Amino acid sequence: MVHGPMSTPFVARSDQVTVLLDALDRAGRGAPGAVLLAGDAGVGKSALVRHLAGLAGARGALVVVAHCVDLGEIGLPYLPFAEAVARLRELAPEVVADVGRERPALGLLLPGARPQPPGGADGDRLQVFDALAALLGAVGRPDRPLLLVVEDAHWADASSRDVLRFLVSRLLAEHVVLVVTYRTDDLHRRHPWRPVAAELARHPRVQRVDLPPFDDDELRAFAVALTGAEPPATTLRRVTERSGGNAYYAQELLESDDDELPGSLADVLRARLEQLDPAVVQLARAASVAGRRVAEPLLRVVAGAYDPSLGAPTVFDATLRDAVGHHVLAVEDGQLAFRHALLGEAVLGDLLPGELAALHRAYVRVMRDRPELGSPAEIAAHALLVPDLPTVLTASLEAADAAHALLAPQEELRHLEVALRVWDAVPEPGDRVDVLVRAAAAAAAAGRGDRAVQHARTALAETSGDDEPRLRTALARHLLGVGRLEEALEQTTLALTALPPTATTERAHTLATHARSLVYLERAVEAFEATQEALAVARTVSALDAESDALTSFALLVADDDAARADALLEEALERARSGQDAMTELRILTNMAANRYESADLVGTLAVATAGAQRAERAGLAGSPYGRELAGYAVLAGYVQGDLRPVSVPTRAPDEDGGLLDLVVLYRAAARGDEDVLERCLALEPLWGRDGMIALIAGGCAVDTFAWQGRTDEAVAYAGRVVAELEQRWLPEFFGGLWLSALALSALADAAADARVHGRDPADLVAAGAVWRDRVERTAGRPLPPGRRVGPEGLAWTARARAEAARLAGPSVDDPATWRAVVEAFGYGHRYEAARSRFRLAEALLARGERDAAAREAAVVLGESDEMGARPLAAAVRDLARRGRLAVPGGEADRADVLTAREAEVLGLAARGMSNNQIGRAMFISGKTVSVHMSRVLAKLGASGRAEAVAIGARRGLIDTADTP
Repeated sequence: MVHGPMSTPFVARSDQVTVLLDALDRAGRGAPGAVLLAGDAGVGKSALVRHLAGLAGARGALVVVAHCVDLGEIGLPYLPFAEAVARLRELAPEVVADVGRERPALGLLLPGARPQPPGGADGDRLQVFDALAALLGAVGRPDRPLLLVVEDAHWADASSRDVLRFLVSRLLAEHVVLVVTYRTDDLHRRHPWRPVAAELARHPRVQRVDLPPFDDDELRAFAVALTGAEPPATTLRRVTERSGGNAYYAQELLESDDDELPGSLADVLRARLEQLDPAVVQLARAASVAGRRVAEPLLRVVAGAYDPSLGAPTVFDATLRDAVGHHVLAVEDGQLAFRHALLGEAVLGDLLPGELAALHRAYVRVMRDRPELGSPAEIAAHALLVPDLPTVLTASLEAADAAHALLAPQEELRHLEVALRVWDAVPEPGDRVDVLVRAAAAAAAAGRGDRAVQHARTALAETSGDDEPRLRTALARHLLGVGRLEEALEQTTLALTALPPTATTERAHTLATHARSLVYLERAVEAFEATQEALAVARTVSALDAESDALTSFALLVADDDAARADALLEEALERARSGQDAMTELRILTNMAANRYESADLVGTLAVATAGAQRAERAGLAGSPYGRELAGYAVLAGYVQGDLRPVSVPTRAPDEDGGLLDLVVLYRAAARGDEDVLERCLALEPLWGRDGMIALIAGGCAVDTFAWQGRTDEAVAYAGRVVAELEQRWLPEFFGGLWLSALALSALADAAADARVHGRDPADLVAAGAVWRDRVERTAGRPLPPGRRVGPEGLAWTARARAEAARLAGPSVDDPATWRAVVEAFGYGHRYEAARSRFRLAEALLARGERDAAAREAAVVLGESDEMGARPLAAAVRDLARRGRLAVPGGEADRADVLTAREAEVLGLAARGMSNNQIGRAMFISGKTVSVHMSRVLAKLGASGRAEAVAIGARRGLIDTADTP
C-alpha cells in the first residue's frame, strides 16, 4: 500500500502536537503566541503541520499555510505573507476588504498590486507591517482563532524575517497563533535565519519545538501504518539503520523493492523515477527548477517550451495526473509541489548542466513574455543560472525598483549588487554610476555603512566633470554615517571648490554636509560660518531638505550653551524636513533632539523623542539605518538611566552590519544586572573597536565594570588602560568618556586597597596606580572647551564620582561622607542606578566613621532600589555591608549559621588575629588537629584557597568582626 503526502499516516509526535494545540487553545482565549518548529529535512515537519491543520480545522480554527522559497541570492520581499494575504482574501474576503479600506498599505501584499510606496516619497514600511498585523487580528476570533503557518523560514527573505519579528513583538490579545517551520541542518554559522530564530525564541510568547527523528518503536509504528503490515525484521532493521529515523527517508526505503534496497536515498529516488513514464520524469525535471512549489499555469507553459511533446493540453493534463498518481507531485494550496522538498532536490541534482540551463532559459522566456506568471526577481534568479546576463541586468534593476517601492532596502541592495556584478559582461548596459549611487543609498538604509561608502567611492571614481561635486557630497554623507569625519570634510571641501559660487540647490546640499562635518569635528568657528552660509543658500533656492540639515548642525553648535534654543532650532528643522519629505534628514534631526535632551538631563523628553523617532524609522523602512538604530539606542539608554534594567531584545544583524548604539547600550543593563554572559559579550566586541570608538568605550567600560564587580582588580585596571589607549588615538587625549573609565578604574583600586588594609597589607602600590587615573580626571575636567560648549550633568556627575573614588582609595581618613553626598546629588539628575551605587559608597563611608544609624538608613534605601531594579551585584554588595557592619537593614541581615557554625566563626575570628592552629586550640580548649578540621570546613564553605583569603572573605561578608583583624 503506497501513500501520497496528503495521506501518509501520522504517528507519534504526541508531545509536539500537545504543545501546538495548547498554543491554539490559548489563542482562542486571547493569548496569542508563536511556535518555532525546528528539525532536519525530511524529519516530518510538513507532516506535523498537515496533521495540526486538520485538527485545528476540526476545532473551528481558520488555517492558512504560507511558504518561503529558495531564490538563492535573489530575494523576493514579503513572499510568504503575500501568499497568506491572498489566501485570506479567499477565506475571509469581507475582512480583507475592510482592513484594506482602513489600511491601504495592505494592497502592496495583494496579488497583481502595482507597488507604490505609501505615506509620501520615502514610503512608510511600518504601514505595511501594521496592515498585516491588523488583518491577522481582525481575522482571528474567539470562536475561530487563526492558525498561520510559515513553512521553510530558513529560506525567508530579509523583509519577511523583519515581519516575523514585528508580528511577534506586537502580539497582545489577538486570537492568532503563528507556527514557523525551518530546517536545522541548513543553519550554518553565518546563516541569516540563525540569529533571527534565536531572537524569536527568547520572546516570552514564543515556544521552540524540536522535532527529532523517530526512535525504533516510532519507526516500527510508522512502517506498520504505512504498509499495513509488520515489515520483516531484516527489512525494518535495514530501514532503521539507513534512514536514521528520518521519516521521509524511511518511507522511500519502505516503498522500494525490499529485496534490492539501494545503498543511499539518492539511489532510492533515482530507481523510482526510472520506473516512471519518461513524460512524468520530464515534467518533474521542469518542476524541480522552479523550487519547492510552482503554479500550474507556469509549469504548463514551461514544460511545453522545454519538451514540445508536453505542449498539447491533453498530454500535459494526463502527464500531470500520472505524476500526482505516482506521488511525485501533489496539489498544495492551489499550487503543485513535490511530495517532499528532498525529492525535488534529488531530481534537480540529477540534471545535467545543459538540461539545467535549458530549463532555466525556458522559465526566463515564459515569464518575460507573460509577466503575470513571474516577477522580475524570479526572472533574474533563473537568468543568473542560464546564464543570460543581459536579462539578469534588466530584471535585477526592475526587481530593485519593486523592492524599493515595497520599502525593502536589503533586497533592493541585493538586486542592485547582482546587476553591478554582471554589468561589465553586458554590452551597452547604461549608466553604471546611477546604479552605484542607488546601491550606496540602499546600503545606508539597510544599515550597511561600509558597503555604502564602497559603492559611493566607486561611483566617484567612475565619473568626472559636472557630476563630481554631487558624488563627493554623497560620499561625504556616507562617510559621516560610519564616523570617518576627516575624510568626509575632505570630500565636501573638494566639492565646494569645484562648484560655482552661485546659489544652487547642489551648493546648498554640499554646504549643509560640509557644516555637519565641521560640527562633528568640533571646529566651532568654521562650523558656524558654514551653517550660516548653508542656511542662506538653502533659503534662497528653497531647498527645504538642505535647510533642515543646516538648522540641525546649527542647533548642535548652540546646544551646550542654550538647550532650549537648540531644541527650537531642531523643531524648525524637523518641520522643514517633513515638508521636503526627506526621511533621512528627519531621522538625523530626531536623533539630535534625543541627544540634546539627554545631554540636558531631560530623560523623559529623551525617551519620548527617541521612541517616536524609532517608530518613524520603522515606518520609513529605515530602522536598520544608522539614525534608526541610534534612536532605538537612545530609547533604551534613557530607560536604563531611569532604572529600567530589563533585558532588551535587539534586532539581528548580518555579519557585516553595524548594530550602532542600540547593540551597545544593552550592555549597560546587562552589567548592572550582573548577567553571567555580559563579560563574554563585551570582550567579543574588542575586534570591532576599530570600526567605531563607541564600541570600545561602552563595551570596554562595561567589561571594566564587570571585572571590578567580580573583584578582578588587575584585569579591570589593565582593561581600562587598553580602552583609554585605543580612544586617545581616535579621539582627543582628554575625551570626556574617560571620566567614566577613570571612575571605574579608581573604584576597582579602592576596593582592592580596602581588602589590603583588612589583611594588614600596605596598599601603597594601589594608591600610586590610582594617582595616574586621578590625574587624568583632573586634566579632563580642566580641558578647555570650544565656545558655547559646556560639560553636561552626566559629565559633572562622573567627575565628582571619580574624585570621590580617589578619596576612598586614599583611605578611611580621607573618605568623607560629605563627598559621597555630593556625588549622590550629582547623579540626582535622573540616573537612578548610579545614584543608588553612589549612595552605597556613602553608607560605607558613614559606617567607617561610626555613624551606624545613618549608614543603615542609606543602605536600606540602596537595597530597596537595587532589588526593585534587579541590580544583583549592587544588592549583594549592600547585603555584605549590612552583615559586615551589623546593620539592621530589612532583607539585608544574614543568618551566620547558614554560612559558618558558631565554632567555625570563632576559629576564623582567632585566625584573623594571626593565631596558629595550636594557639587557637589552646584558646578554645580543643586540640590543634580539631582546629585544622574546622579550618578546612571554613575554607570549603567560603571557597578560599588559604587562611588569609578566608579571613578576607569573612571580614568582607561580616562573618567576623573587623576588630579581629590586625
